[in-house]
Amino acid sequence: MAKTLDVYLRDELVGHLIQDEGGQAVFEYAQPWLERPGATALSVSLPLRKGRFNRNECRGFFAGILPDESKREIIARNLGISARNDFAMLERIGGECAGAVMFIPAGQALPARDYHYRTISPSQLADIFKELPKRPLLAGEEGVRLSLAGAQDKIAVRIEGDELSLPLGGAPSTHILKPSIERFAGVVFNEAFTMQLAAEMGLPAAKVEARTAETIDYLSVERYDRTHIQSGTATTLDRLHQEDFCQALNIVPEMKYQKEGGPSLKQCFALVRDVSSAPVVDLARLLDSVIYNYLIGNNDAHGKNFSLLYHGAGTANQQIRLAPLYDAISTVYYAELSNEMAMKIGDEYRAERVASRDFDKLAEQTGLAKPLVRRRVPELAQTVLKTTGTVHIHHEVAQKVAALIRKRCETTLKRFAE
Repeated sequence: MAKTLDVYLRDELVGHLIQDEGGQAVFEYAQPWLERPGATALSVSLPLRKGRFNRNECRGFFAGILPDESKREIIARNLGISARNDFAMLERIGGECAGAVMFIPAGQALPARDYHYRTISPSQLADIFKELPKRPLLAGEEGVRLSLAGAQDKIAVRIEGDELSLPLGGAPSTHILKPSIERFAGVVFNEAFTMQLAAEMGLPAAKVEARTAETIDYLSVERYDRTHIQSGTATTLDRLHQEDFCQALNIVPEMKYQKEGGPSLKQCFALVRDVSSAPVVDLARLLDSVIYNYLIGNNDAHGKNFSLLYHGAGTANQQIRLAPLYDAISTVYYAELSNEMAMKIGDEYRAERVASRDFDKLAEQTGLAKPLVRRRVPELAQTVLKTTGTVHIHHEVAQKVAALIRKRCETTLKRFAE
Protein backbone atom coordinates (compact mmCIF):
# COMPACT_ATOMS: atom_id res chain seq x y z
CA MET A 1 0.00 0.00 0.00
CA ALA A 2 1.32 3.47 -0.91
CA LYS A 3 2.18 5.79 1.99
CA THR A 4 2.67 9.55 1.99
CA LEU A 5 4.62 12.11 3.99
CA ASP A 6 3.70 15.77 3.71
CA VAL A 7 6.83 17.82 3.08
CA TYR A 8 6.89 21.28 4.65
CA LEU A 9 9.25 24.20 4.09
CA ARG A 10 9.01 26.12 7.35
CA ASP A 11 5.21 26.13 7.85
CA GLU A 12 4.20 25.82 4.18
CA LEU A 13 3.20 22.54 2.54
CA VAL A 14 5.40 22.23 -0.55
CA GLY A 15 4.86 18.64 -1.65
CA HIS A 16 4.55 14.96 -0.88
CA LEU A 17 7.09 12.20 -0.47
CA ILE A 18 5.34 9.01 -1.55
CA GLN A 19 6.39 5.42 -0.99
CA ASP A 20 4.79 3.69 -3.95
CA GLU A 21 3.48 0.16 -4.19
CA GLY A 22 6.94 -1.08 -5.11
CA GLY A 23 8.49 0.49 -2.01
CA GLN A 24 10.25 3.28 -3.95
CA ALA A 25 10.17 6.85 -2.62
CA VAL A 26 9.07 9.44 -5.18
CA PHE A 27 8.35 13.16 -4.76
CA GLU A 28 5.86 15.60 -6.20
CA TYR A 29 5.18 19.26 -5.52
CA ALA A 30 1.74 20.18 -4.18
CA GLN A 31 -0.35 21.99 -6.80
CA PRO A 32 -1.16 24.95 -4.46
CA TRP A 33 2.60 25.43 -3.94
CA LEU A 34 3.26 25.42 -7.68
CA GLU A 35 0.54 28.05 -8.11
CA ARG A 36 1.76 30.16 -5.19
CA PRO A 37 3.33 33.53 -6.12
CA GLY A 38 7.03 33.43 -5.29
CA ALA A 39 7.14 29.65 -4.84
CA THR A 40 10.69 28.30 -4.78
CA ALA A 41 12.17 24.87 -5.33
CA LEU A 42 12.96 22.62 -2.39
CA SER A 43 16.36 21.91 -3.94
CA VAL A 44 18.45 22.92 -6.93
CA SER A 45 18.09 19.26 -7.94
CA LEU A 46 14.27 19.43 -7.66
CA PRO A 47 13.18 22.33 -9.88
CA LEU A 48 9.52 23.37 -9.73
CA ARG A 49 7.46 21.24 -12.08
CA LYS A 50 4.28 19.21 -12.29
CA GLY A 51 4.51 15.45 -12.08
CA ARG A 52 6.57 13.12 -9.96
CA PHE A 53 10.32 12.94 -9.48
CA ASN A 54 11.33 9.30 -9.55
CA ARG A 55 13.64 7.70 -7.01
CA ASN A 56 16.79 8.41 -8.99
CA GLU A 57 15.80 12.05 -9.44
CA CYS A 58 15.01 12.79 -5.80
CA ARG A 59 16.99 10.40 -3.60
CA GLY A 60 20.09 12.62 -3.48
CA PHE A 61 18.13 15.33 -1.66
CA PHE A 62 16.01 13.22 0.67
CA ALA A 63 18.64 10.63 1.62
CA GLY A 64 21.03 13.53 2.20
CA ILE A 65 18.92 14.68 5.15
CA LEU A 66 19.56 11.43 7.01
CA PRO A 67 22.63 10.36 9.02
CA ASP A 68 25.41 8.27 7.47
CA GLU A 69 25.04 4.53 6.95
CA SER A 70 26.75 3.42 10.19
CA LYS A 71 24.32 5.48 12.28
CA ARG A 72 21.37 4.54 10.10
CA GLU A 73 22.00 0.86 10.82
CA ILE A 74 21.78 1.42 14.57
CA ILE A 75 18.74 3.71 14.31
CA ALA A 76 16.97 1.20 12.08
CA ARG A 77 17.52 -1.62 14.58
CA ASN A 78 16.26 0.55 17.42
CA LEU A 79 13.14 1.60 15.50
CA GLY A 80 12.42 -1.74 13.87
CA ILE A 81 12.72 -0.47 10.28
CA SER A 82 15.03 -1.09 7.33
CA ALA A 83 18.22 0.96 7.25
CA ARG A 84 17.83 1.30 3.48
CA ASN A 85 14.28 2.65 3.67
CA ASP A 86 14.68 6.44 3.40
CA PHE A 87 10.91 6.96 3.62
CA ALA A 88 10.50 5.01 6.86
CA MET A 89 13.51 6.77 8.37
CA LEU A 90 12.20 10.24 7.51
CA GLU A 91 8.77 9.26 8.83
CA ARG A 92 10.27 8.44 12.22
CA ILE A 93 13.01 11.08 12.65
CA GLY A 94 12.29 13.79 10.04
CA GLY A 95 11.03 16.48 12.40
CA GLU A 96 13.98 18.78 13.15
CA CYS A 97 16.36 18.52 10.19
CA ALA A 98 19.05 20.59 8.55
CA GLY A 99 17.51 23.61 6.84
CA ALA A 100 13.79 24.35 6.99
CA VAL A 101 12.35 21.07 5.74
CA MET A 102 10.07 18.94 7.89
CA PHE A 103 8.24 15.65 7.26
CA ILE A 104 4.77 14.98 8.68
CA PRO A 105 2.64 11.85 8.06
CA ALA A 106 -0.07 12.78 5.55
CA GLY A 107 -3.16 14.23 7.18
CA GLN A 108 -1.49 15.13 10.46
CA ALA A 109 -1.33 18.78 11.45
CA LEU A 110 1.94 20.67 11.44
CA PRO A 111 3.12 21.21 15.04
CA ALA A 112 1.88 24.52 16.40
CA ARG A 113 4.31 27.39 16.84
CA ASP A 114 4.09 27.04 20.62
CA TYR A 115 7.03 24.66 20.47
CA HIS A 116 7.88 22.44 23.41
CA TYR A 117 11.28 21.83 24.95
CA ARG A 118 12.60 19.65 27.77
CA THR A 119 15.19 21.34 29.96
CA ILE A 120 18.25 19.20 30.66
CA SER A 121 20.99 19.59 33.27
CA PRO A 122 24.74 19.12 32.67
CA SER A 123 24.56 15.65 34.22
CA GLN A 124 21.60 14.74 32.00
CA LEU A 125 23.53 16.00 28.98
CA ALA A 126 26.46 13.78 29.94
CA ASP A 127 24.06 10.83 30.19
CA ILE A 128 22.73 11.64 26.71
CA PHE A 129 26.27 11.69 25.30
CA LYS A 130 26.90 8.26 26.80
CA GLU A 131 23.68 7.01 25.22
CA LEU A 132 24.34 8.32 21.70
CA PRO A 133 26.53 5.44 20.45
CA LYS A 134 23.66 3.07 21.25
CA ARG A 135 20.89 5.51 20.28
CA PRO A 136 22.11 7.95 17.59
CA LEU A 137 20.23 11.25 17.51
CA LEU A 138 18.14 9.90 20.43
CA ALA A 139 15.99 8.15 17.82
CA GLY A 140 13.03 6.53 19.56
CA GLU A 141 13.12 8.91 22.54
CA GLU A 142 9.56 10.09 23.20
CA GLY A 143 8.88 13.39 21.47
CA VAL A 144 12.27 13.60 19.73
CA ARG A 145 12.23 13.61 15.88
CA LEU A 146 15.70 14.70 14.85
CA SER A 147 17.73 14.00 11.72
CA LEU A 148 21.21 15.32 10.96
CA ALA A 149 23.61 14.12 8.29
CA GLY A 150 27.07 12.78 9.10
CA ALA A 151 28.79 9.87 10.81
CA GLN A 152 29.71 11.52 14.11
CA ASP A 153 27.52 11.28 17.21
CA LYS A 154 25.67 14.54 17.76
CA ILE A 155 22.54 16.02 19.23
CA ALA A 156 20.58 19.20 18.48
CA VAL A 157 19.53 21.40 21.41
CA ARG A 158 18.21 24.84 22.17
CA ILE A 159 20.46 27.13 24.19
CA GLU A 160 18.98 30.33 25.58
CA GLY A 161 21.20 32.05 28.12
CA ASP A 162 22.36 29.38 30.55
CA GLU A 163 19.42 27.07 29.84
CA LEU A 164 19.88 24.03 27.62
CA SER A 165 16.90 22.01 26.37
CA LEU A 166 15.89 19.27 23.95
CA PRO A 167 13.45 20.27 21.17
CA LEU A 168 10.30 18.13 21.09
CA GLY A 169 7.73 17.47 18.39
CA GLY A 170 9.66 19.18 15.61
CA ALA A 171 10.56 22.32 17.56
CA PRO A 172 13.66 24.13 16.20
CA SER A 173 17.07 23.92 17.85
CA THR A 174 19.80 26.55 18.03
CA HIS A 175 22.96 24.46 18.47
CA ILE A 176 24.46 21.12 17.51
CA LEU A 177 26.55 19.39 20.17
CA LYS A 178 29.27 16.91 19.20
CA PRO A 179 30.84 14.92 22.05
CA SER A 180 34.43 13.71 22.11
CA ILE A 181 35.37 10.54 20.23
CA GLU A 182 37.48 8.02 22.12
CA ARG A 183 39.29 6.93 18.93
CA PHE A 184 40.50 10.45 18.17
CA ALA A 185 42.18 12.14 21.10
CA GLY A 186 41.24 15.77 21.59
CA VAL A 187 39.04 15.92 18.50
CA VAL A 188 36.80 18.51 20.17
CA PHE A 189 39.75 20.85 20.69
CA ASN A 190 41.12 20.14 17.23
CA GLU A 191 37.89 21.31 15.59
CA ALA A 192 37.41 24.16 18.06
CA PHE A 193 40.85 25.47 17.16
CA THR A 194 40.51 25.17 13.38
CA MET A 195 37.04 26.70 13.33
CA GLN A 196 37.95 29.58 15.63
CA LEU A 197 41.11 30.14 13.59
CA ALA A 198 39.00 30.49 10.44
CA ALA A 199 36.76 33.03 12.16
CA GLU A 200 39.76 34.99 13.46
CA MET A 201 41.09 35.16 9.90
CA GLY A 202 37.82 36.71 8.75
CA LEU A 203 36.46 33.65 6.95
CA PRO A 204 32.69 33.23 7.38
CA ALA A 205 32.48 30.23 9.73
CA ALA A 206 30.01 28.64 12.11
CA LYS A 207 30.53 29.77 15.71
CA VAL A 208 31.92 27.02 17.91
CA GLU A 209 32.96 26.58 21.53
CA ALA A 210 34.59 23.70 23.41
CA ARG A 211 32.63 22.82 26.54
CA THR A 212 32.44 20.08 29.16
CA ALA A 213 29.47 18.19 30.63
CA GLU A 214 30.77 16.53 33.78
CA THR A 215 33.84 14.68 32.40
CA ILE A 216 32.79 14.66 28.72
CA ASP A 217 34.23 17.28 26.39
CA TYR A 218 32.00 18.41 23.55
CA LEU A 219 31.87 20.97 20.77
CA SER A 220 28.94 23.38 20.75
CA VAL A 221 28.18 24.61 17.22
CA GLU A 222 25.76 27.48 16.74
CA ARG A 223 23.41 26.71 13.85
CA TYR A 224 23.68 29.21 11.01
CA ASP A 225 20.38 27.85 9.59
CA ARG A 226 18.41 29.12 12.58
CA THR A 227 17.52 32.72 13.33
CA HIS A 228 15.73 34.75 15.99
CA ILE A 229 12.92 36.97 14.70
CA GLN A 230 11.77 39.94 16.75
CA SER A 231 8.08 40.85 16.52
CA GLY A 232 7.16 43.60 18.96
CA THR A 233 8.25 42.35 22.38
CA ALA A 234 8.18 38.69 21.32
CA THR A 235 11.13 36.77 19.91
CA THR A 236 10.60 33.56 17.95
CA LEU A 237 13.09 31.02 16.66
CA ASP A 238 12.80 30.35 12.94
CA ARG A 239 14.42 28.08 10.36
CA LEU A 240 16.47 29.04 7.30
CA HIS A 241 16.50 26.52 4.49
CA GLN A 242 19.77 24.98 3.36
CA GLU A 243 21.10 22.01 1.42
CA ASP A 244 24.58 20.59 0.99
CA PHE A 245 26.30 20.36 -2.38
CA CYS A 246 25.56 16.63 -2.74
CA GLN A 247 21.85 17.30 -2.30
CA ALA A 248 21.95 20.20 -4.77
CA LEU A 249 23.71 17.99 -7.33
CA ASN A 250 21.47 14.95 -6.62
CA ILE A 251 24.39 12.83 -5.45
CA VAL A 252 23.48 10.22 -2.86
CA PRO A 253 25.39 10.52 0.45
CA GLU A 254 27.11 7.14 0.16
CA MET A 255 28.92 8.54 -2.91
CA LYS A 256 30.05 11.82 -1.32
CA TYR A 257 33.76 11.27 -2.06
CA GLN A 258 34.99 12.25 -5.52
CA LYS A 259 36.69 8.90 -6.13
CA GLU A 260 33.35 7.18 -5.52
CA GLY A 261 31.38 9.43 -7.85
CA GLY A 262 30.96 12.40 -5.53
CA PRO A 263 31.36 16.07 -6.44
CA SER A 264 34.64 17.44 -7.76
CA LEU A 265 35.81 20.97 -7.06
CA LYS A 266 34.97 21.77 -10.69
CA GLN A 267 31.35 20.77 -10.02
CA CYS A 268 31.27 22.70 -6.72
CA PHE A 269 32.45 25.95 -8.29
CA ALA A 270 30.08 25.48 -11.24
CA LEU A 271 27.17 25.02 -8.82
CA VAL A 272 27.96 28.24 -6.96
CA ARG A 273 28.46 30.13 -10.20
CA ASP A 274 25.09 28.92 -11.49
CA VAL A 275 22.87 29.46 -8.45
CA SER A 276 24.43 32.00 -6.08
CA SER A 277 22.72 35.38 -5.80
CA ALA A 278 26.19 36.92 -5.40
CA PRO A 279 28.45 34.61 -7.42
CA VAL A 280 31.56 36.80 -7.42
CA VAL A 281 31.57 36.98 -3.62
CA ASP A 282 30.65 33.34 -3.08
CA LEU A 283 33.18 31.99 -5.57
CA ALA A 284 35.89 33.88 -3.70
CA ARG A 285 34.58 32.51 -0.39
CA LEU A 286 34.53 28.96 -1.76
CA LEU A 287 38.10 29.34 -3.00
CA ASP A 288 39.16 30.53 0.45
CA SER A 289 37.44 27.52 2.05
CA VAL A 290 39.19 25.10 -0.29
CA ILE A 291 42.59 26.68 0.37
CA TYR A 292 41.94 26.81 4.11
CA ASN A 293 41.02 23.12 4.27
CA TYR A 294 44.21 22.34 2.34
CA LEU A 295 46.35 24.43 4.70
CA ILE A 296 44.95 22.93 7.91
CA GLY A 297 45.06 19.38 6.52
CA ASN A 298 41.32 18.71 6.38
CA ASN A 299 41.28 15.76 4.00
CA ASP A 300 37.60 15.04 4.70
CA ALA A 301 36.23 18.17 3.00
CA HIS A 302 33.74 16.35 0.75
CA GLY A 303 30.57 17.50 -1.00
CA LYS A 304 28.41 17.28 2.11
CA ASN A 305 30.71 19.68 3.96
CA PHE A 306 29.74 22.62 1.74
CA SER A 307 26.22 24.01 1.64
CA LEU A 308 23.91 26.57 0.10
CA LEU A 309 21.85 28.77 2.42
CA TYR A 310 18.46 30.07 1.28
CA HIS A 311 17.32 33.44 2.62
CA GLY A 312 13.64 34.10 2.01
CA ALA A 313 12.85 30.61 0.75
CA GLY A 314 9.30 30.42 -0.57
CA THR A 315 9.21 34.08 -1.58
CA ALA A 316 9.96 36.06 -4.72
CA ASN A 317 12.89 37.63 -2.85
CA GLN A 318 14.81 34.40 -2.19
CA GLN A 319 18.58 34.83 -2.05
CA ILE A 320 20.89 31.82 -2.40
CA ARG A 321 24.31 32.16 -0.79
CA LEU A 322 27.23 29.94 0.13
CA ALA A 323 26.81 28.81 3.73
CA PRO A 324 29.53 29.53 6.31
CA LEU A 325 32.42 27.12 6.72
CA TYR A 326 31.65 24.14 8.97
CA ASP A 327 33.13 20.78 9.97
CA ALA A 328 36.68 22.04 9.30
CA ILE A 329 39.14 19.89 11.24
CA SER A 330 42.78 18.91 10.84
CA THR A 331 42.32 15.25 9.94
CA VAL A 332 46.03 14.83 9.16
CA TYR A 333 46.68 15.09 12.89
CA TYR A 334 45.37 11.54 13.16
CA ALA A 335 47.77 9.18 11.40
CA GLU A 336 45.16 6.44 11.06
CA LEU A 337 42.90 8.58 8.84
CA SER A 338 43.21 8.67 5.06
CA ASN A 339 45.98 10.82 3.66
CA GLU A 340 43.97 11.41 0.47
CA MET A 341 41.77 14.47 0.08
CA ALA A 342 38.05 13.96 -0.52
CA MET A 343 38.29 16.16 -3.62
CA LYS A 344 41.49 16.48 -5.58
CA ILE A 345 43.23 19.78 -6.21
CA GLY A 346 44.36 19.90 -9.82
CA ASP A 347 45.63 16.39 -10.51
CA GLU A 348 46.45 15.46 -6.91
CA TYR A 349 44.54 13.70 -4.14
CA ARG A 350 47.59 13.68 -1.84
CA ALA A 351 47.98 17.09 -0.18
CA GLU A 352 51.72 16.65 0.35
CA ARG A 353 52.15 16.38 -3.42
CA VAL A 354 50.09 19.46 -4.29
CA ALA A 355 52.20 22.13 -5.98
CA SER A 356 51.45 25.56 -7.45
CA ARG A 357 50.78 23.90 -10.82
CA ASP A 358 47.88 22.01 -9.24
CA PHE A 359 46.28 25.25 -8.12
CA ASP A 360 46.85 26.54 -11.68
CA LYS A 361 44.99 23.49 -12.91
CA LEU A 362 42.23 24.14 -10.35
CA ALA A 363 41.88 27.66 -11.74
CA GLU A 364 41.52 26.26 -15.27
CA GLN A 365 38.94 23.70 -14.16
CA THR A 366 36.82 26.20 -12.22
CA GLY A 367 37.05 29.21 -14.52
CA LEU A 368 39.02 31.31 -12.03
CA ALA A 369 41.95 33.55 -12.92
CA LYS A 370 45.28 31.78 -12.41
CA PRO A 371 47.01 34.87 -10.95
CA LEU A 372 44.20 35.25 -8.40
CA VAL A 373 44.42 31.64 -7.23
CA ARG A 374 48.23 31.57 -7.25
CA ARG A 375 48.30 34.77 -5.17
CA ARG A 376 45.55 33.73 -2.74
CA VAL A 377 47.21 30.51 -1.53
CA PRO A 378 50.32 32.19 -0.03
CA GLU A 379 48.19 35.11 1.19
CA LEU A 380 46.05 32.78 3.28
CA ALA A 381 49.10 30.81 4.42
CA GLN A 382 50.64 34.05 5.70
CA THR A 383 47.37 35.00 7.40
CA VAL A 384 47.19 31.62 9.14
CA LEU A 385 50.76 32.04 10.42
CA LYS A 386 49.93 35.50 11.79
CA THR A 387 46.64 34.38 13.37
CA THR A 388 47.36 31.04 15.05
CA GLY A 389 48.72 32.80 18.12
CA THR A 390 45.48 34.72 18.66
CA VAL A 391 43.33 31.60 19.20
CA HIS A 392 43.72 30.55 22.83
CA ILE A 393 42.50 27.01 23.50
CA HIS A 394 44.37 25.57 26.45
CA HIS A 395 44.60 21.96 25.44
CA GLU A 396 47.58 19.89 24.35
CA VAL A 397 45.92 18.72 21.13
CA ALA A 398 44.96 22.26 20.10
CA GLN A 399 48.56 23.36 20.60
CA LYS A 400 49.90 20.43 18.57
CA VAL A 401 47.38 21.07 15.80
CA ALA A 402 48.43 24.72 15.73
CA ALA A 403 52.08 23.70 15.34
CA LEU A 404 51.18 21.22 12.60
CA ILE A 405 49.22 23.86 10.68
CA ARG A 406 52.05 26.37 10.97
CA LYS A 407 54.45 23.81 9.53
CA ARG A 408 52.08 23.09 6.64
CA CYS A 409 51.78 26.80 5.88
CA GLU A 410 55.56 27.26 5.93
CA THR A 411 55.93 24.34 3.51
CA THR A 412 53.27 25.81 1.23
CA LEU A 413 55.01 29.18 1.16
CA LYS A 414 58.27 27.50 0.14
CA ARG A 415 56.53 25.61 -2.66
CA PHE A 416 54.93 28.77 -4.01
CA ALA A 417 58.23 30.64 -3.84
CA GLU A 418 59.97 28.09 -6.07
